[in-house]
Amino acid sequence: MNIGQAAQATGVSPKMIRHYESLGLLGGLARTESGYRQLDETALHALRFIRRARDLGFSIKEIETLLGLWRNKRRPSAEVKRVAMTHVADLQRRIEELQAMQRTLAHLAKGCHGDQRPDCPILDDLAGPA
Repeated sequence: MNIGQAAQATGVSPKMIRHYESLGLLGGLARTESGYRQLDETALHALRFIRRARDLGFSIKEIETLLGLWRNKRRPSAEVKRVAMTHVADLQRRIEELQAMQRTLAHLAKGCHGDQRPDCPILDDLAGPA
């Protein structure tokens, strides 16, 4: 399968397929005599795996680890769970940070008159000391 067909089959753009290949996530892809990439079913499975992992917010480094574990049929599931739970903790931290930002902005917006007056607590806060 060529890169365009693989992109259609997996929902991963050709640009990202090239990127993942350059990072070593797809292993060595076969090439035609003219240099075109040829993706087999194993590469398609890896691309679907990567896409799903990206949809869940895993970093490229985490995906690299997970791909290695996925490919290793003798892997301990405890290692897979450790990677997943570390990611869950990171997501929770980011959610809390976003909620704090949301509360701060809502508070600042509530104090802004939103009329013709020039004073605005939102801009005052942004211009304040870091």
